[in-house]
Amino acid sequence: MLTFRPGAVEDSLACYQVFRASIIDFGERTGVMAITGGDDPTVLEKLWNRRRGLFEHLARTAEHFWLAEDAGQILGYARSIKRGGVRELTEFFVLPGQQSAGVGRELLARAFPSEGAQHRLIVATTDVRAQARYLKTGVSPYFPLYNFSREPQAVPLETDLQFTPLTAEALPALNQIDEALFGHARDVDHHFLMKDRQGYLYTRAGQPVGYGYVGDMCGPFAVLRADDLPAALAHAENEAAAHAWPFSVEAPMVNRTAVDYLLSRGCQMDSFIALVMAEAPPTWARFENYIFTSPPFFM
Repeated sequence: MLTFRPGAVEDSLACYQVFRASIIDFGERTGVMAITGGDDPTVLEKLWNRRRGLFEHLARTAEHFWLAEDAGQILGYARSIKRGGVRELTEFFVLPGQQSAGVGRELLARAFPSEGAQHRLIVATTDVRAQARYLKTGVSPYFPLYNFSREPQAVPLETDLQFTPLTAEALPALNQIDEALFGHARDVDHHFLMKDRQGYLYTRAGQPVGYGYVGDMCGPFAVLRADDLPAALAHAENEAAAHAWPFSVEAPMVNRTAVDYLLSRGCQMDSFIALVMAEAPPTWARFENYIFTSPPFFM
């Protein structure tokens, strides 16, 4: 019998397994390598170990988190977070073979309601079945999100920016930047990101002007002035080269400064494309000054 219940942190591994099965199925149907390494068990175990913290963070800070079950088996799940007045659907995955049984419709209705948020946002795959569901909720695609990557190398860096490793004392400065770009702070995400990867505060003449995160996953990057993005990305690539980290970022196509710079560096564009969807053109956010969190479960 199909039932629905709220999810919890303890459901993280089960949700990851649904995510994995769903995204591999999407890759097979579209001919896109959605998970590097395919279904290699060793690769997938390492991926879970790396993403466990992300899944648990989203479970702990979710606004809505729902599971669909049948006889104790999780068939699908959907989850959203709310930061300020923005509700963002972080995940919506249903096991292959279950997508036409009404599971997805009910999950989405519970996890992504239209009431109670000033803005709603989804970073969505191009799966047409999911797209049809999203469109019915009232959101539309406004720009794509591409992954750019390359083998990191030391890059000449001439800038008046100072790069200081992030600590909790920098949270007021991070909130100030996020308020300027998005209209809301997101302390809870920065607390997670500072534990998950290496963050830097960018300052000019002692004033905070941006931030960025690097590590075996990169992003987000945010700057008050778009023309600071090349220096921020060069600094990130230098850090990646120095620590043998990958250099891979999620750039929105409305961010021409970042796109032009990444192409000039010879970065490769991944074939897996995401779409940023909203109820109206997202003019409330300055995405031209921003690079998304990787993996792009949330902005």
